[in-house]
Amino acid sequence: MPTETELLRSDDKQIEELFRKSPAGEVPRGPMEGVAIIPGAGRAGARVLAGVVNRFLWRGKVFSPEGYLSNRLTALDILSILAMVGPGPSRLDDRECIVIDYSHTSMVFGSVRDELRQVDPDLYLGLIWLAGHKIGWFTLRAPGGVRG
Repeated sequence: MPTETELLRSDDKQIEELFRKSPAGEVPRGPMEGVAIIPGAGRAGARVLAGVVNRFLWRGKVFSPEGYLSNRLTALDILSILAMVGPGPSRLDDRECIVIDYSHTSMVFGSVRDELRQVDPDLYLGLIWLAGHKIGWFTLRAPGGVRG
């Protein structure tokens, strides 16, 4: 099973292959800790960038049972940028995934769409789309979950 460390060391092609072969899984509940993955930054660069993003910008997401989520921002853990959540087809391969849709909830982030698949019982892999273009990856895991 992949770990966050292994994903940070992977290139875009390897991450995409894992996403394609993984099931959608159940929609997460409650707070989830996130790690940004920036393929092409090099192994050391990817780890440094992930740390900077996590410390100063984006820390994860909080899923509500009503089908919405909020993003966790900054070291203060501010909840912002609401999105709708539910099952749907992936833009990558038309297979089921968990869709995080900002188009109806955010004027600023309306062209962003995230897609999730469960790559391990405690780990989700997310794909970020901006205006229909794949721009990056992230992971989500429950707080206190094993971080590898």
